[in-house]
Amino acid sequence: MVIDVRPILHTPGKRLDFRFDLDLSDLEFDGRYPVSRPVLVEGEVRNTADLLELALTVRTTLDAVCDRCGKEFLLEKEAEYRCMLAEELQNEESDEIVLLEDGKTDAGELARTAFILGMDSKTLCSEDCKGLCPRCGADLNLGPCSCKREPDPRLAALASLLENK
Repeated sequence: MVIDVRPILHTPGKRLDFRFDLDLSDLEFDGRYPVSRPVLVEGEVRNTADLLELALTVRTTLDAVCDRCGKEFLLEKEAEYRCMLAEELQNEESDEIVLLEDGKTDAGELARTAFILGMDSKTLCSEDCKGLCPRCGADLNLGPCSCKREPDPRLAALASLLENK
């Protein structure tokens, strides 16, 4: 969504609020498409002493899969983004300054980037998820599995000392 900031460009104290839905169902993460619901983008552009500050928040509910146990669950996701808007760069390039094009900026593209960068590298259904048994594949969150624990071969010498007692 392109936002025209020209009405507040040279008027300190003014602000421009925006709110729109963003379709990110085409985003693929690890072979899955977790965004099946609309993504709500809310924010504002504020003129503070002739400096334009853009702040936005991106919210949705993801169709997630736990990286430990493989269970599917819903995950609330929120990402925030802030930057300065400028008609031209004064000094050097900065990630915190976004150039305006004819007094406009693409808040949709900024929100998309913020959402992608805010995605977690690991998704867990709960902080204390125990995962799956590496031998039989049983879900350890439901209880212990029936696999017999074999001692670590590196500790076999210590185990034989315990057996001799």
